[in-house]
Amino acid sequence: MTTQVEMAQRFQSLHVPGGPLVLYNIWDAGSAKAVANAGAKAIATSSWAVAAAKGYADGEQLTLEHMLPVVERIVSCVDLPVTVDFEGGYAADPDGIYENVTRLLKLGVIGLNFEDQVVDGSGLYGIEEHVQRLAAVRRAADDLGVPAFINARTDVFLKAAPDADHAELLGDALAREAAYAKAGADGFFVPGLFDDDLLRQVCQKASLPINVMIMDMQADIGKVAGLGVSRISFGPEPYISLSNSLESAAKAIIGA
Repeated sequence: MTTQVEMAQRFQSLHVPGGPLVLYNIWDAGSAKAVANAGAKAIATSSWAVAAAKGYADGEQLTLEHMLPVVERIVSCVDLPVTVDFEGGYAADPDGIYENVTRLLKLGVIGLNFEDQVVDGSGLYGIEEHVQRLAAVRRAADDLGVPAFINARTDVFLKAAPDADHAELLGDALAREAAYAKAGADGFFVPGLFDDDLLRQVCQKASLPINVMIMDMQADIGKVAGLGVSRISFGPEPYISLSNSLESAAKAIIGA
């Protein structure tokens, strides 16, 4: 049986610039098994989808106590590395984050997304404050002896005003990447950034593997890979697509 450490090491090795790890995000054990059967190299949850499948909104509205059993069941059902969208760690302070990440990793998880937006608040944490939060995630993993892949997500682009010039936000994003790397992050996640030229610049200038989120299920994966990204994920789109199909099928039967 593959150990948690071996799973984490395997997962780390899958992040290759130009030959990215493709993660088709899931929300429960059933969807995890389906994606695993499709030939996935790893399993990744979407916080939005996990919450929606339980009838909640995103943004840690599904409590940690209700989310962890979902994760535990997913890990028990697949023999693949499992990474969890852990939002803001379900705590604001480093001590709370340390405790929550420890609980998560004890389930057999080998990685997590950890974001810099203020959940249930406004804006983003300042770089220095978030570095302390991120360092708590790293300490939790190190203390357990698990080389967990910390995917540091910045919401610089996702939370920007609709008319914001993303080119002007690039400096802030890269400053955060450099600081997060020093704090122990293994990857840098830039949801909301879709401009090919800007993505290429981030990939060239960052020291960490870059994760991009695709919102178009018909997107050209090869084209995105060619920008130099190391990881591609789809966030809530698989859940939304399946839910829409379910609703359409139900309408066809109910309305017949």
